[in-house]
Amino acid sequence: MADPSSYRPKPGQIPDSPGVYRFRDEHRRVIYVGKAKSLRQRLANYFQDLASLHPRTATMVTTAASVEWTVVSTEVEALQLEYSWIKEYDPRFNVKYRDDKSYPSLAVTMNEEYPRVQVMRGPKKKGVRYFGPYGHAWAIRETVDLMLRVFPVRTCSAGVFKRSAQIGRPCLLGYIGKCSAPCVGRVTPEEHRELAEDFCDFMAGRTGTYLSRLEKDMHEAAEEMEYEKAARLRDDIGALRRAMEKNAVVLADATDADLIAVAEDELEAAVQIFHVRGGRVRGQRGWITDKVEAVDTAGLVEHALQQLYGEESGESVPKEVLVPALPEDTPALNQWLAERRGSNVSLRIPQRGDKKALMETVHRNAVQSLALHKTKRAGDLTTRSRALEEIAEALELDSAPLRIECFDISHLQGDDVVASMVVFEDGLARKSEYRRFQIKSFEGQDDVRSMHEVVSRRFRRYLQEKLKTGEWDAEEGEEDGAPEDDGRAKRFAYPPQLVVVDGGQPQVAAAKRALEELGVDDVAVCGLAKRLEEVWLPGEDDPVVLPRTSEGLYLLQRVRDEAHRFAIQYQRNKRAKRLKSGPLDEVPGLGETRKQALVKHFGSVKKLRQATIDQICEVPGIGRKTAETVAAALANAVPAGPAVNTATGEIMEDETPAPAGSSSDRGTEQ
Repeated sequence: MADPSSYRPKPGQIPDSPGVYRFRDEHRRVIYVGKAKSLRQRLANYFQDLASLHPRTATMVTTAASVEWTVVSTEVEALQLEYSWIKEYDPRFNVKYRDDKSYPSLAVTMNEEYPRVQVMRGPKKKGVRYFGPYGHAWAIRETVDLMLRVFPVRTCSAGVFKRSAQIGRPCLLGYIGKCSAPCVGRVTPEEHRELAEDFCDFMAGRTGTYLSRLEKDMHEAAEEMEYEKAARLRDDIGALRRAMEKNAVVLADATDADLIAVAEDELEAAVQIFHVRGGRVRGQRGWITDKVEAVDTAGLVEHALQQLYGEESGESVPKEVLVPALPEDTPALNQWLAERRGSNVSLRIPQRGDKKALMETVHRNAVQSLALHKTKRAGDLTTRSRALEEIAEALELDSAPLRIECFDISHLQGDDVVASMVVFEDGLARKSEYRRFQIKSFEGQDDVRSMHEVVSRRFRRYLQEKLKTGEWDAEEGEEDGAPEDDGRAKRFAYPPQLVVVDGGQPQVAAAKRALEELGVDDVAVCGLAKRLEEVWLPGEDDPVVLPRTSEGLYLLQRVRDEAHRFAIQYQRNKRAKRLKSGPLDEVPGLGETRKQALVKHFGSVKKLRQATIDQICEVPGIGRKTAETVAAALANAVPAGPAVNTATGEIMEDETPAPAGSSSDRGTEQ
């Protein structure tokens, strides 16, 4: 625990101008980012008597070991830089919202030649139009099913689309009129894109004009006695109206607004957002955060606005944003939102009427979301704290292990041996810190030896990072590296308080031996055996048995199971990649495009192996040096055995074209 006076800037050193500041801990990791109209006044508040500070602020300044700042021209620049640094450094003491669940969105892939309508989750991609998010995926599918009658846009995957194009026959949706079947050329790419744009316009709320046009066409068809066309248009209008009815009108027509409400207690806060487009609720989402910094409702709203619109632009930022409290820097936020939208944005508190009534509904959702979150065992801050305290008591640690790292080994009968390292901070998974390892020092199956290697490599990297920052004196003969001052947590720079290994006494002993060999004596080690969920400590003949109802045991199990899942996922991916590899994959500098060009030109890897260097040079994009490398690689590769017809036993000649890396040319790698 540092004394804030030890790193307090000298009087007059801090400029009296707008800027962004960063607090760093002893490992040079950025733990807090903030902005201020006046850096001098704001930073002076952090160096008061600790008793007068908010407990969370006091914890932050005593954890920090230094502070630095960057001066900017305007408050808007400070707002943008603060958001960028929070996203880049992921500071421990900043409010960071996490979704209380994964919300699906309706996405239209306008970046493809034939745009596709589909359900998407996760981060947004460039060139894709998003609508929502929705509470349930089935709600999206019901809406899309109604609208495909009027806007028959492609919904199939790339594989289905390619297959239909090859056989010249559309899928079922093409036959029943819910797809325009661009795969077989029923419409041109331009016509299909126009359909997708109409679909997006309708979903964006511009419904009145389109319905009026359909009604006009229906009446004209009826007057010309084209009754079948008129009936079809009538049914189309009915389908669109049913799709619209799924989102009730809540505000005046043509109103585009986002409503943000906050429910909070002393420890956590829940944020709910309703997205209203064209007067209808088009989407809803929610966030949960731990209040790790001293922040009020206005501060929570400011953080929510930054996270909600930090990556958005254009119409994704609405004309109105309704909030329960105005942040301190409202003019700067207004200007920042206007820059992202490209036109004025109104940020205000609703006072009366329909908007105030809807805001109350959003607030009720936030209250319910926070109450539901409190009942979730893994997300309950009190439960997590109790679990860490139980672990500390059971393992006789000096303090609660705020950072836990768990290691697991995975292989398939001794092949593709890999290891995983997962990280839990404050009882929650920190997936950005996960790491994967390939076992390099030996071949075969030896979990104990593998565990020793992985733990040694992880903590050797930790010592190297300490050496670079000057926190660890170099031994004789070692070179001292230059300090790295960018504030990002290096891959292994942040030490854990507890190392958990998946296994019993042998694995625990191997991990402890690795730490002792490196001189690391301030990290505790334990193992969790699967058979009876026993906790093993180094040098102990008997395990520590935690009660089955123990929150500490539950947390250790989650850590172990997550490490096991991550290791198996890596091992399977590595094995699948190895099985799909072929001789051309071993050629350095040969990318996928040129591999396909080679196989397409010669028809198969077998014929390519028989070709001369001059013949290989005839392939577009292949120079003589690359041709020589390809020829040498194929000459050294062991050719695959002849293919056999399993039904007749007949040996088949390899005369048919084969894709690069196909099973017929894998050689001994199978």
